[in-house]
Order: sequence, then structure tokens, then C-alpha cells
Amino acid sequence: MLSMLLLSIAGYAQDDTDTDTQKSNIQEYTPSKLLKKGQWDIKFFNSLYTQTKSTDEGSTSFDIPRQNFFTNTNEIYTGISDNSRINIGLIFQVRANTFGGQDAFSVFGFENNSTDARSGLTTIAPSIRFQPIASVPNFSLTSSVYFPVFKDTPNAPYLDKRSVFWETKFFYDKTFGGGDWQIFTEMDLGFNFGEKSQDANPVDSNIGERFANNSLFMPFSAFLSYFPSDKSTLFINGQQAFLVDLGNDFSQRYTQLGFGGKYQITDVLNLEASYGKIVTGHNFQGLGHTFSLGLRALF
Repeated sequence: MLSMLLLSIAGYAQDDTDTDTQKSNIQEYTPSKLLKKGQWDIKFFNSLYTQTKSTDEGSTSFDIPRQNFFTNTNEIYTGISDNSRINIGLIFQVRANTFGGQDAFSVFGFENNSTDARSGLTTIAPSIRFQPIASVPNFSLTSSVYFPVFKDTPNAPYLDKRSVFWETKFFYDKTFGGGDWQIFTEMDLGFNFGEKSQDANPVDSNIGERFANNSLFMPFSAFLSYFPSDKSTLFINGQQAFLVDLGNDFSQRYTQLGFGGKYQITDVLNLEASYGKIVTGHNFQGLGHTFSLGLRALF
């Protein structure tokens, strides 16, 4: 279990860290900040999205039987450059989904059947982070290519997108108010590659998992954080996202609002919890809630 590994690392590294001469990791190592050569960043992030409403082909909402989507995202990065401007890493994701009105916690059964449950390892992604402008250390990019590794099962419940997904994230943050406040912004460009859903063979292909093929995913996010202490932060956030049709005859958009917090448990390990609500959507977009919990070890 990666979570147990993080706890072990935290206990081992704490004795060798001088807390009197360092900022906490949540203050210093924002998503915009890259690692020094030889540093490691391991993140274990869990997200549960559950919905009982969706939109029609427009933006009018209607009730649906509850659907639940659990995602476990694991990220491992290390610094490789003397100037702290290049990091490399690996991401892998495990998902579990349930349908047909099951309760939100049903995903933790990690079941697989042909009607209302699906789970498994879904994607693996090599990733690189870099700082393009030396004079702007709080601006960075992360580029990752996600490869689907789960079995293509026709007529099975939805598990994940059946596409190679190339995603580049642009990060920028600015601290102000004597260090008590911080604004963080993120813009993503994600290309979904793959055959059109209408061109796939339904005998050996899951058509529903190809809905996003040949599309561009563009979420724009902003976080406003307040630091009550050097070991804790509270934030509010908003996101506007677009799925732009590039040939698959399908597009979507949604708006999400949320809040959360982080706490530095040890010199190495910090905890993050957040909540999000999709408040508007278009073209069969779910209008649900997201509950997230993450552990991060940085050493």
C-alpha cells in the first residue's frame, strides 16, 4: 500500500530534518515549485465523485439513479537537474465505478460485473515537469501521456476513457499579504486520441468509453489560499472546463466550485482534504459532488 509507504518515509525522514530553518512543504512546494536534484515527491490522492443529477442535451437538469466514480491517483516525481528546473515522474490510476442507484460507498467493494460495477488499474503515464523561464520560478509546466491499460470489454459498465490522453498543465502562483495569502492558477490542455466512437466495432469494443476520443479538454482553475499557520492552509477554488469536439461529434462544459485545506503532519508528510460541487453543465454533464483526500510525502 502506497499510503503505508508514505507513513514509513515520514517516520524515517523526520529525525534528519531541521524544522527551525525551513518553511513547511505546503508553503514552499506549491504545484508551481519544482524539486531540487535528488528530491522525491510521492502523492497518494483519492477522489470520490457521486451524482444523482445530470443535464439533458442542453443545460436543463434531471434526476438519475445514483452513479459513483472513485479514482485513486498515485504520483511519483524526482528532481534530476542541478538548477532544479526539470523533474521526471510516473503516474498511475486505479478506478472503481458503480451504477443503478447504489450508495456512494459501494465503489469500495471494487467489484466487476456486466451490469452495474467495474474496477481496476486503468492508466499509466510517464510525466515531466519543467520550469521554462529561469527568472519566473513560480511558473512551471507538467506534461504527461496517459496510456489506457485496462481490458476493452464490450457492453460492460463504464470504467475510464478509451484513449491515449496527452495532458499539459500550466501552473502559476503568487504569494501576498505578508505571506498569509496565495493565489494559484492552473490551465490544462488535454488531447484525447483514438478512433471515433461511431467507427468502433461494437462486437469487441466498449463504445461508451470512446465518447471523448478526438477532443480537447480545457479546464481553467483558480485557488485562493489562506495560511492560518506555517503548517496549515485553507482554500476556496473554482474551475471552468470545456471538452471541445475535434471530430467525435461530442462536446461538454461544466463549472465547479469547492473548498478544502492542507495540514503538515510531519516535516515530510502532509494531508489534504477537499470538496467540490459541479454547479452548471451542458450536454449530458453530471451535476455531482466530489470528496477528496490525499497524502503527500516530500523528502
